[in-house]
Amino acid sequence: MENFDVVVLDEGSHPVAPGVIGDLCIRLPLPPACAPTLWGSDGDQRWRGAYLDRHPGFYTTGDAGYVDEDGYVFVMARTDDVINTAGHRLSTGQMEEVLAGHADVAECAVVGVADDFKGQVPMGFVVLKSGVDRPDEEILGELVQRVRDQIGPVAAFKQASVVTALPKTRSGKVLRGTIRALADGGEWRMPATIEDAAVLDDFSRLLSSLGHSPQPPL
Repeated sequence: MENFDVVVLDEGSHPVAPGVIGDLCIRLPLPPACAPTLWGSDGDQRWRGAYLDRHPGFYTTGDAGYVDEDGYVFVMARTDDVINTAGHRLSTGQMEEVLAGHADVAECAVVGVADDFKGQVPMGFVVLKSGVDRPDEEILGELVQRVRDQIGPVAAFKQASVVTALPKTRSGKVLRGTIRALADGGEWRMPATIEDAAVLDDFSRLLSSLGHSPQPPL
């Protein structure tokens, strides 16, 4: 759009090279018609803390992505869904695109879970298409190889599981933050907008079988 200067910055607020994932930001000043504050906020500190303080001189969109050599912007995930694996910033959204491209996968989710050695590692969950009649382990092996081939070994994608359903809100948003909290053994609350709470019970049992320690909701 006219007058929007979109740039990609690293954690130190430095521009990154084309094709490198970082924080999608807009150089200040913002063009006319942009919101000057948050509704119901006292003063502008909440606004500044949410959008302006992370990268001085830029508006932080909260999205992660990259700009290619031709100047096209690719939004890959929310910044909360970018994980740091052994010092490499990786987009779980990019991994989800790779998994979703498999002929047997109906839908999927990838979250970053805590790892003592690498900081975070990706963990995938896939729902298979109706009628698929192949061993789960065979499909999961193909998915791990797809990520390795299309993103590279740096993705460290080695954990994936077949599930019957993904936990979602009634509007269809996958509850990745809740899955991550379950995997890390952190505190979490049952989302008021959850579509089917039984799916989280299934995830808790699955994660327990994989050696994680999910906590009950607060």
